[in-house]
Amino acid sequence: MVEKKAKSKNHKAETPERMDIRTIARAANVSIATVSRTINRVATVNPTMAKRVWDVIGELDYFPNTQARALVSGRSKIFGLIISEITNPFFPELLQGFEDVAVENGYEILVSSTNYDTSRMYQCIRRMIERKVEGVAIMTFGIEAPLLDQLAKRNVPLVFIDVGPQSPGVSVLKVDYHHGIRQGVQHLAALNHKDIAFISGPLNLHSAQSRTAAFTYSLKECGITPSPKWIIEGDHTLDGGIAAMEKLLATNPQPTAVMCSNDMTAIGVLHKLNRAGLRVPDDISVIGFDDIHIAQVTIPPLTTVRMSGFSLARSAFAALRAHVENPEASTPQREYPIQTDLIVRESTGSPRNTRAQKSKRRRQ
Repeated sequence: MVEKKAKSKNHKAETPERMDIRTIARAANVSIATVSRTINRVATVNPTMAKRVWDVIGELDYFPNTQARALVSGRSKIFGLIISEITNPFFPELLQGFEDVAVENGYEILVSSTNYDTSRMYQCIRRMIERKVEGVAIMTFGIEAPLLDQLAKRNVPLVFIDVGPQSPGVSVLKVDYHHGIRQGVQHLAALNHKDIAFISGPLNLHSAQSRTAAFTYSLKECGITPSPKWIIEGDHTLDGGIAAMEKLLATNPQPTAVMCSNDMTAIGVLHKLNRAGLRVPDDISVIGFDDIHIAQVTIPPLTTVRMSGFSLARSAFAALRAHVENPEASTPQREYPIQTDLIVRESTGSPRNTRAQKSKRRRQ
C-alpha cells in the first residue's frame, strides 16, 4: 500500500512519520550534503541555503541524529563527567553547572557515579569509551590508575581535582583549600575559641590531607596548638559526621568549636548536637566546607567555606574544550585555580565562658 501525501505548501502536512536528512533536503530543495554540512555548522555553506535548511528544520520540528552526525563529522561533542556519589548535594550542583555551560556551547554530557566502587568505576570508564566522549572531567578521587590508562591510551583529554598525572591532555583544578580554611580558623580565633576540633574526610584522599594540613597550619598561625584527640577522620557523609561528633563529645574537655571537611559532615554534626541537647552556637560552634545550597537553611544556617561547584564545572569544561578545540596550542594551560572563601552565617559565635566573662565585666 502506497502512502499518499496531502498536497500543501505547509511542510508539516507532507511530513512522513520517519524523518531524516533526506526529508529535509527534499523540503528545502537542497542536496543531502548541504543539509549535513548545515547541521554540522560547516562555515563554507552558502548562508541563503543554510537559512533555508534551518527554516525547514524548524517547521518540521526535526531533531538531528547525533550519532549519525558524529560518524560524519568525526566528533561526538560529548564530554564525560565522573562524580563520587549523586546523593551528596554538592554533586548535583556541580552537575547542573557543568550541563549549563556544556549546553551553552553545543556539547552534551554523559554522567557516571562511582560510589567509590572499583567495579562501578570500570563500568563508568567503559561507558565513556563506548560513547566516544571527547574528554572526561573526573570530579572524584581514588580511580584506579589502570582504568585511567584506558582513557589515556585513546588520547582522551582528562581534567582532575587537585592532582593528576603529568601527561599531555591532562589538566588539574587546583583548589585553594588553605585560604578558606585559614579564614575559618581566624574567624573562630577572633571569637576567642581556642579548643577547636576538625573532622576530616577519608585521609587516603589528597583533598582530605590538604584540608587537614591547612587546618593545623592555620591553628599554629593563630598561636593555638592542635590537639590530636580533636582531629577525627570522617567519611564526608552525614552518618560520618554523627559518628565523629560522638567521639568528640566523649573527650574531656570537649572542644568549643568544630570545623568539618564538608557540609554533609557538618549537617551530621548539627544533628548529633541537637540530639545531645546542645545548642549551636551557644554551646559549640560549627563550620562546614563546600557551601551546598541547603547550608543556608539548616538550623541554624551553617557558617561554611564556599567552594563553588559552578566554578569547578566552568573550569573543568574550559580545560576540556581547550584540549579538544585547540590541541596544537604551544602552551596548554595545565592548572586552573579554584578560590575558596568563608561564608559567615549563624552556626558560629563566642564560646560560653567568654560570653560569661564579658557579662560579668559588664555587671561590675
